[in-house]
Amino acid sequence: QSIGCDDYLGSDKVIDKCGICGGDNTACKVVSGVFKHTLTNLGYHKIVEIPEGATKINITEMSKSNNYLALRSRSGRSIINGNWAIDRPGRYEGGGTMFTYKRPNEISSTAGESFLADGPTNEVLDVYMIHQQPNPGIHYEYIIPGDNVISPQLLAHRRPGEPLNGQLGMPESTNQEDEDLHRETDTLTGQSAGTFPVIQPGRFPSHQPENQVPAVQPPRQNREHNWKQIGKTECSTTCGKGSQYPVFHCVNRITHEEVSESYCDSSTKPIPEEEACNLFPCPAFWDIGEWSECSKTCGLGMQHRQILCRQMYANRTLTVQQYRCHHLEKPETTSTCQLKICSEWQIRTEWTSCSVPCGVGQRTRDVKCVSNLGDIVDDEECNMKLRPNDIENCDMGPCAKSWFLTEWSDRCSAECGDGVRTRSVVCMTNHVSSLPLEGCGNNRPSETTPCSNGPCAGKVEWFAGGWTQCSAECGSGSQQREVICVRKTEGNFDVLNPYECSYLEKPPSQQSCYLKPCGSKWFHTEWSTCSKSCEGGFRVREVRCLSDDMTASTQCDPQLKPEEKEPCNTQDCIPEIDENCKDKYYNCNVVVQARLCVYTYYKTACCASCTRVANRQSGFLGRR
Repeated sequence: QSIGCDDYLGSDKVIDKCGICGGDNTACKVVSGVFKHTLTNLGYHKIVEIPEGATKINITEMSKSNNYLALRSRSGRSIINGNWAIDRPGRYEGGGTMFTYKRPNEISSTAGESFLADGPTNEVLDVYMIHQQPNPGIHYEYIIPGDNVISPQLLAHRRPGEPLNGQLGMPESTNQEDEDLHRETDTLTGQSAGTFPVIQPGRFPSHQPENQVPAVQPPRQNREHNWKQIGKTECSTTCGKGSQYPVFHCVNRITHEEVSESYCDSSTKPIPEEEACNLFPCPAFWDIGEWSECSKTCGLGMQHRQILCRQMYANRTLTVQQYRCHHLEKPETTSTCQLKICSEWQIRTEWTSCSVPCGVGQRTRDVKCVSNLGDIVDDEECNMKLRPNDIENCDMGPCAKSWFLTEWSDRCSAECGDGVRTRSVVCMTNHVSSLPLEGCGNNRPSETTPCSNGPCAGKVEWFAGGWTQCSAECGSGSQQREVICVRKTEGNFDVLNPYECSYLEKPPSQQSCYLKPCGSKWFHTEWSTCSKSCEGGFRVREVRCLSDDMTASTQCDPQLKPEEKEPCNTQDCIPEIDENCKDKYYNCNVVVQARLCVYTYYKTACCASCTRVANRQSGFLGRR
């Protein structure tokens, strides 16, 4: 069977949060809250006061921050993180209890700092926050006894059957043996009869049943033996102020020989009092703090830790000047770290085809952030500054709409006889929106035109002359040569009809040629129709700089750029003269001044005058 908190077999009683065996949590008071004040100044700020007698103390930062918790007694003694010195996580004694200081340091952890203690405290304690960044909130909770609450320390030592209020009360019906027992108890504790003193833990037996005789007290020991100090316990520490206690044994008063303790009166045995020992300070040492988080989540980063010179004295660790630790090698305060290998950008596909068949469009490709394990992860895990483009413009060449031409070549293809001059012709998009042009159509302008440098001398049989110069100084051109049917005579050649040589294979008289790339050249469209038929109009054409592959270029000489606009039809407008349109009256100027030309009769009778006025008005409106 299990044992309950009341020490009885088979009991199911447990200690509640107030420390009461079998209690219902009503004998104490839970104090809790959250400190959420907005702080502006750096430094120590008081959060909460923990009263004397508090138990189950829990002070916890609600999320991780760069702030620190601190604990100080009301007397001003620093317990944790005092005097701007940050202590390492661990256990610290203060206020009569042991505090556990926690400071999670894992990168993935979001928990804040905390102080935990079981209590009870024997003095008032103050909790502070060392403010360095916005307060995430501090949750505090502790338990204090309620009215007429039994001390948890007494409950821990209570024996079965012992009164819970800590006093011996007289039952309503008692017998003589009970009264005698109480009188003996009073005598032993030094109290007068009739009073009911507080029971010391373990001092009294359980209440005796009525049919049981009280135990007989042992006889008083004689004075032949007494207690004697024979030495001291070993010092609790080897340095830095420890403690030790005197050791008393029972000895014969005459021979001073040690005997069993039963020969001496246990009530007269001196209580050992604590004595200080080994007061000299302990050697200073380097107190190494925990490493900070790595400065980078991937790749090579840095981490730091706090190194303090500390010295133990009186069971306390104090921060001292660093020169006291010069006899020791100082540990490193910084170190490189690498949590994992950084992810990198990978191009997963080739560029797609351009989004348009001609003109300027876009093309795309697949770019992903890939971890060192080959998994696709979020883009934020890769360096966004190094991300390859996954979209770009593409130029599929101009969309054909108009014919663009170069100027005729200056050189004829034949040195003598008939030859040709050439030019380049290309169909491209026309961006002169004011021109009423349509598609290029089938009327492709000619790329060659005939030319002649005079007759050539006669040759022999099928006589092929030398090739002429290329018709184009650059790019594609053509070459010609004269092929004639001749007959050789002494010192002379007679030119024959080509029919005479028809049975022979005639050499080619023309071939294509290509001297060198032209680079960029100016191309232009045909001139548009003149905007006016007289009195000065204008006509326009589009001019473009194209490279050898007929793509747009910026390498043409601006000084050689053909004109894109020129005047046309600058002659005056001459009205058509109708010999039948005459003034029938000498005073038709009066008709004009009176604006009577709008009437058919006057328009016919004064035809010449009304016509001149109408032409002047239309010319004025046209100029506007």
